[in-house]
Amino acid sequence: MWVDTHCHLDASEFDADRDAVVKAAAQAGVHGIVLPAVAVSNFGAVRTLAQRHAACVYALGIHPLCTPGAGQADLDRLRAEVQASLVDPRFVGIGEIGLDFFVPGLEADHQTWLYIEQLKIAREFDLPVLLHVRRSQDQVAAQLRRIGVRQGIAHAFNGSEQQAARFVDLGLKLGFGGNLTFERARQIRRLAANLPLDALVLETDAPDIAPSWLTDGQFGEQRNARNSPAEVAGIAVELAALRGIDPAALAQATWANAVAAIPRLARFADTMGPGRAAA
Repeated sequence: MWVDTHCHLDASEFDADRDAVVKAAAQAGVHGIVLPAVAVSNFGAVRTLAQRHAACVYALGIHPLCTPGAGQADLDRLRAEVQASLVDPRFVGIGEIGLDFFVPGLEADHQTWLYIEQLKIAREFDLPVLLHVRRSQDQVAAQLRRIGVRQGIAHAFNGSEQQAARFVDLGLKLGFGGNLTFERARQIRRLAANLPLDALVLETDAPDIAPSWLTDGQFGEQRNARNSPAEVAGIAVELAALRGIDPAALAQATWANAVAAIPRLARFADTMGPGRAAA
C-alpha cells in the first residue's frame, strides 16, 4: 500500500534486527523501500539488501556529507557501477546526491563539483536522482535545470513555496516524512497540505527524522529515536488528515507519484503498488 522512497536500511542502527525491520514494514503496509547509497563504500551493501528483500530497490550515489575525500576515482567507480547495474531490475537511480550548506566544514565548491558530475551521469543514463537539499534548494535546482535532469525526488523537502514550485516545474517530486508529524513544523505541514497532490511522495529517511510519536514530541529537540520504514504508514495517515483525503486515495496518488519520479519502480506494481496482488 505504501512506498518509503528514502530509507538507509544499511545503516548500523539496523544491524541487530534488519530482517525484522523489513518484515514489520510489510506488516504495516509498506511494501516498497528505496535504498539510496551514500558513498562508494556502501554501494555493495545497498545492492545486497535490495537483492535479499523483495520490498527493496536501490540507488547509487555520493552523499554531500561524504564528499570530503571523494574525487574523480569515486566518480569513475560510480559511473562504472551504474552502467553495470542497468541490467539489474532492482537498480532505480542516482542517489543520494545533492548539496548541504548546513553542516560546517563541507567545502562548497568541491561538493558542488561532485554534485554536477553525478547529475551528468544521471543525464547520460537517463536516470532519476534522489536529492539532498539542506539549505541548498536554489543551488540544487539551478544545477538540475542547467544539466537537464528532470526526474527524481527532492528528499526531506523543507524549502519555501516558491522553491517547491521550482522543483515541481523541473519535473521533480518532493519527499515528506516524519517532520510533517510535528505541530511546530508549520512550514513543512503547510507545504504538505497545500502543494498539488501529484507533487508528493512519502519517505522516512530512516533511521533518521523519526516522527513525533517516537520522540518526546518536541520538534528539533530530541532526535535520537530510531526511525524505520514501517513508520510510513503513520506518516501517511497524518498527511491524509492534513489534506482532508482518504488514506486509500493518498496511497494511489503517492504510488503513482513515486513511479513518475522513479520510473523503474513501475515493474514492481504487482508487489509494491496499492493494487498489488497480495493486498
